[in-house]
Amino acid sequence: MNYKILRSQLVTGIVCMLCLLFQVTESSAQGFSESEVSYVSASTPGLFEGRSKFNICSDDLLKLGFCFPLPGCNLISDWHRDNTDHSGVDIKTFANDTVRSAFNGVVRLSRNYGGYGNVIVVRHPFGMETVYSHNSKNLVECGDTVRAGQPIALEGRTGRATTEHVHFETRINGVAINPNWLFDIENHTLQPVCLEVKKTGDGASVQIISKK
Repeated sequence: MNYKILRSQLVTGIVCMLCLLFQVTESSAQGFSESEVSYVSASTPGLFEGRSKFNICSDDLLKLGFCFPLPGCNLISDWHRDNTDHSGVDIKTFANDTVRSAFNGVVRLSRNYGGYGNVIVVRHPFGMETVYSHNSKNLVECGDTVRAGQPIALEGRTGRATTEHVHFETRINGVAINPNWLFDIENHTLQPVCLEVKKTGDGASVQIISKK
């Protein structure tokens, strides 16, 4: 038996176990579960505690601070384009332009994720999250607190993308909703709207209840 090889394998195994333990501890310290730091879609713990529904209005969102995520952009692909399940909108300026957080929040996910490429998910109050993907570079990490307008990424074409752009999603309790309900993409402002959010299993159903 080669004791040098055995000892090397043992040391390597211990190091890997310590790395895994550190990752779990780090995720716990950030307040997110392992699934929350691994997947784009994730429900918000405790969102419906003591209630089965609630409303979100644009006035509430403005109080969080607001900045359109890609100032000066053009819409190149809309929600559910060509009757597909396109779960967001594609907006574009130029390669490596600055992508900004739409609202104050905490970065829940920052990693490379399949067709999304380099993606960032920021969690905000009301169970709402904004998603920014295909980034050439992510500038923030999981657990970072961000402010509305803070640079969080650079526009790119990582993942499944044919040109530099930002695939932008809006999710509530993990469920993708039409970003046009909340965002005036053309004028780079918030829509004057109120949404009703109802609990449905592990997700949520969302509908417009009023426009101001």
